[in-house]
Amino acid sequence: MLAISLLVGFTGYNLPLNAQSTVPPVPSTATQELRGVWLTNIDSDVLFSQRNLSRALQRLHRLNFNTIYPTVWNWGYTLYPSAIAELFIGRSVDPHPGLQGRDMLAEAVDQGHRLGMAVIPWFEFGLMAPADSALAQRHPEWLTQRRDGSRIVFEGRDPRVWLNPFHPEVQQFILDLVKEIVTNYDVDGFQLDDHFGMPVELGYDPYTVRLYEEQRGQSPPDDPQDPVWKQWRAEQITRLMSQVFETIKQQKPDCIVALSPNPKAYAYDTFLQDWGIWERRGWVEELIIQVYRNDLDRFVMELERPEVTLAQTHIPVGIGILTGLRNRSVEMQQIARQVQAVRDRRLAGVSFFFYETLGNRDGAFRTLFPRPATRPSVIATNQR
Repeated sequence: MLAISLLVGFTGYNLPLNAQSTVPPVPSTATQELRGVWLTNIDSDVLFSQRNLSRALQRLHRLNFNTIYPTVWNWGYTLYPSAIAELFIGRSVDPHPGLQGRDMLAEAVDQGHRLGMAVIPWFEFGLMAPADSALAQRHPEWLTQRRDGSRIVFEGRDPRVWLNPFHPEVQQFILDLVKEIVTNYDVDGFQLDDHFGMPVELGYDPYTVRLYEEQRGQSPPDDPQDPVWKQWRAEQITRLMSQVFETIKQQKPDCIVALSPNPKAYAYDTFLQDWGIWERRGWVEELIIQVYRNDLDRFVMELERPEVTLAQTHIPVGIGILTGLRNRSVEMQQIARQVQAVRDRRLAGVSFFFYETLGNRDGAFRTLFPRPATRPSVIATNQR
């Protein structure tokens, strides 16, 4: 999630996480509404013990949430025991002590289902990895680069590198991880996000340059913003998305293919992620657009984009809402107003980023979701 980079002038968080808001949110009368939350291992320990996870899911059930998105791929490691990760990274699971000797994803699926919640694993880091990760060190040929040969892209203060989505070995690695998850676990879906793309300044690695020369008969333009060069790279990522969709459906036809991108223009211009095409071709069955804005007018503007309205006619479209960062939470009044804006536009629902920042505000969230609601089903249509 690129929350910080999208928070232009963000001033909407000033309550400590243990503060109980007295602002009365607007309750819902909906009987069908997506109510999700992302569970991550960044600034959060919810996944680091069976006890923490169990308590969190029981709490979310009491608050009438119906969907969890636990991260399964982060910081260059899987968060579940993976034979693929063992083979290519040298470790089957993230080395954090809280993930050893257990299968976090199996626990989440088992308890989530017993509580009536959908469990959709979240491929959080996508094609990104820490610059010093074992994955990057073991497979430098998998990494892409800028025209000057540099590879590091900073996310805040953290140095990242990006796997080359055009390299066949990278593609197979990603597809094998996807297949492993949907085959070995009784998951309800599989979610990609804004990291399933590539920063626009990248793509000048030797493999990609050679591929472009073979297909286009010339070297890539020096300008990474060249429209033809951008479109070509976006099309290659689109092909990989189609492979992910086919891999999932071959293993588990009823598994939902979900996506949580940034707003469309930003996603394409910054990360070559042409998700409007993906949705129209039927490769996205649940869309949750990250709209991390503190200004309500700007928030609403993103909800009313034509591509959002169009997608609503095909599939459930929800909105990702920021509930806080690190040790600061977004004011409950802002969250309630944004949830109401989503409801007013008859969108499918919301997902909150992230669990830890819900804070000590159960009363306020219970007012938002006073009664249980079922998840919206995928709308069957051929009008793509």
